Amino acid sequence: MITPYGKGIVRATLALSLIIIIIGILAGGGWLINFILFIIALSITTFVLNFFRDPDRNPPNDERALLSPADGKVILIKELFEEEYLHENAIQVSIFMSPLNVHVNRIPMSGIVGHYRYIKGEYLVAFNDKSSERNERTHIGIEDHGFRLLFKQIAGTVARRIIAEITPGQRVERGRRFGMIRFGSRVDVLMPITVELAVALNDRVRAGESILARRLTTHKGANS
Repeated sequence: MITPYGKGIVRATLALSLIIIIIGILAGGGWLINFILFIIALSITTFVLNFFRDPDRNPPNDERALLSPADGKVILIKELFEEEYLHENAIQVSIFMSPLNVHVNRIPMSGIVGHYRYIKGEYLVAFNDKSSERNERTHIGIEDHGFRLLFKQIAGTVARRIIAEITPGQRVERGRRFGMIRFGSRVDVLMPITVELAVALNDRVRAGESILARRLTTHKGANS
């Protein structure tokens, strides 16, 4: 299945690939030239179709689970004080999404969207720790019965378009699609330090299915 967020690009790519093949045939360059142009067109089409694929996912049956919002590799786990939305000590888990990963993002936790901010910025490589402070990004905060979680969609060197179909006050369900980042990127998830971490560095995770951490049955944060 192809994500609606990329259908325009997929249609344009298919048209371009067809044009390349037709030009090769009309130019009469011989079978070798036609074969090379066909391989080029096929490679471009395959890459774009692979990038915008959107497989179904099945969230685990664990209400305490905080799910990964992105496919990719865990490249950073650190503790810090989160002052924008959580206002307490937090654990940050950063996930790097290569161009070969599924790029559709999913909601990590059910609740109410209590915070949304879009920030224009630079395009450092996504695995650079400074990218979370300097790159183009969105910050999305979700609250559920006093428990808060903040996650960030961060554009990378190639990624130049962040999509987040989300609004403050909206009720969201974990595992549901809400947007994507085009062509390589990173997602940071910031959770209260009291959570039970379920991933380690270099783990591979899948959006809407992999558990990053588990929240406590009861949680009293700085804003509860």
